[in-house]
Amino acid sequence: MHQHHIAFIGGGNMATAMVSGLLKQGFPLTQIDVVEPNDEARERVQTHLGITAQAQAGPFLSGASIVIWAVKPQSFKEAALQTRFHTRDALHISVAAGIPSDSIAKWLGNERVIRTMPNTPALIGKGMTGLFARPAVTGADRQHAERIVSGMGQFLWLAEEGQLDAVTAISGSGPAYMFYFMEAMTAAGAEMGLDREQAYQLAVATFIGAGELAQSSHEPPEILRQRVTSKGGTTYAAITSLDNSHVKDLFAKALHAAHRRAQEMGAEFGEAS
Repeated sequence: MHQHHIAFIGGGNMATAMVSGLLKQGFPLTQIDVVEPNDEARERVQTHLGITAQAQAGPFLSGASIVIWAVKPQSFKEAALQTRFHTRDALHISVAAGIPSDSIAKWLGNERVIRTMPNTPALIGKGMTGLFARPAVTGADRQHAERIVSGMGQFLWLAEEGQLDAVTAISGSGPAYMFYFMEAMTAAGAEMGLDREQAYQLAVATFIGAGELAQSSHEPPEILRQRVTSKGGTTYAAITSLDNSHVKDLFAKALHAAHRRAQEMGAEFGEAS
């Protein structure tokens, strides 16, 4: 990796997480470029990463062998058309939700495209990233992508591009679901006599502990849940209440809504025209 020069198009939170991961792995700061048109975001890149970001694409990008697209979906096409003439020989890695690789390849005039879907825990190196590679992507390209995303946490390769929409619905948007339940637990704890700080501390620690227990166990979540649920006990009362309200069905419905929106974004912002 150290012989490569990497350019980030977009300097927001996800780009910051990826650059931070690279720096922790010993990647040279001098071999990273960032293009960010927003003045405040450019200043943050300089302050937090020590990189002088550029306001727009230019010939300096021709030295990049890997280009990472960390732009908003609605901005991707315009940015790609401004950049394509400088990056024809690069490997392109996208973190933009919903934009199909067919569109990316057409806009950039390059078939070496990898799409990824990370999530916000990547900001602390605890993320989960799904990846899909087009046929022109080489084995070495895949290794480079793995090296980059591993600095943000775990990763998972997908055989079909359409599966990325499911990744978006489950893990890409997933942290918001966890925070949503933490909000509810915190509010309920306060109603039961705890102060909000205590209730929030309990909720956060419980989510972290349950997640690590699930990760370390070979048993499915149904079994893990049953082991906490003694018939007639407190957990049983809570789960019964949830089941009576069809919470599991409603939650599945919400995930399908996120999945549909990911597909819609691809059609809305990714038309290869």
